[in-house]
Amino acid sequence: MRRSAVSLSVLACAVLALSACKRTETPADAAPPAAAAAASAPAATGDAAVAANDNLNAVLWMQRAQEYRAITEQTYRAAADHLDKALKEPNWDALVPEERGNAAKGLKPAVVLDVDETVLDNSPYQARLVRDGKEYDELSWDQWVAEKKAKAIPGVVDFAKAANAKGVTLLYISNRAVHLKDATLANLREQGLPVADDSVFLGLGTVVDGCEQAGSEKNCRRRLAGQQYRVLMQFGDQLGDFVEVTANTNDGRDALLQQYHDWFGERWWMLPNPTYGGFEPAQFNNDYSQSRQARHDAKRAALDYAP
Repeated sequence: MRRSAVSLSVLACAVLALSACKRTETPADAAPPAAAAAASAPAATGDAAVAANDNLNAVLWMQRAQEYRAITEQTYRAAADHLDKALKEPNWDALVPEERGNAAKGLKPAVVLDVDETVLDNSPYQARLVRDGKEYDELSWDQWVAEKKAKAIPGVVDFAKAANAKGVTLLYISNRAVHLKDATLANLREQGLPVADDSVFLGLGTVVDGCEQAGSEKNCRRRLAGQQYRVLMQFGDQLGDFVEVTANTNDGRDALLQQYHDWFGERWWMLPNPTYGGFEPAQFNNDYSQSRQARHDAKRAALDYAP
């Protein structure tokens, strides 16, 4: 998870943390009941209240809406139905030509998956931010990852096991920093996701010879995957999980969607994530230095009221 996965100008939270932080667990019998904890939490005010309210319904939807689970399950089920077709067509490739530096034909098959909100559900971390009136920061994020409590997104385990049974390698290209690899792989394995070896995790900070990464963009790591694999499919919850986003503006994002419209539902599979992503900073010029209230106001101004 990164607040911005699109350009260097929005990398307030894409700079690598120096080290992972270990969380001190509270004994289960000492934990207050949920209702008591909510009641004891300080009421958010000012900017904190804005941040909490902005994300409340989005997080609640991901955690409690049956519709969310239906969408993720149908997405992975539909993708599984396309696997045999992708395997049989020797020229099938889910990397854009600009990121394919070598011929894909004859390479081992693989699928590329983003991790956060694509494979693992981090909504409890988001819920904590809402409860506490806080925003994403690397320290609290690293602590959450170290807990290894993220559950699998509904539908992904069945898809991953089906792909693995067909000899397809699962590659996890994530904007989790490289120092979070061990905790991430342990979490994936605990949730039943196939993990061939440590090399299948390509986190933020992975060095790719001859390719300069722009902020948290994933194009270099996709190129690296393409050197060894024929990529049958890609899965993500952000446009940047599939192709480089060079202009994180509404117009730029619209143009990318239009350009690759036919790839979705065949080679590319998008998962829903209303809690964070490039769509949000695109509304306030990718400037996280603005106050929460200013960002909130910019998002309200972006709404279509059908005048």
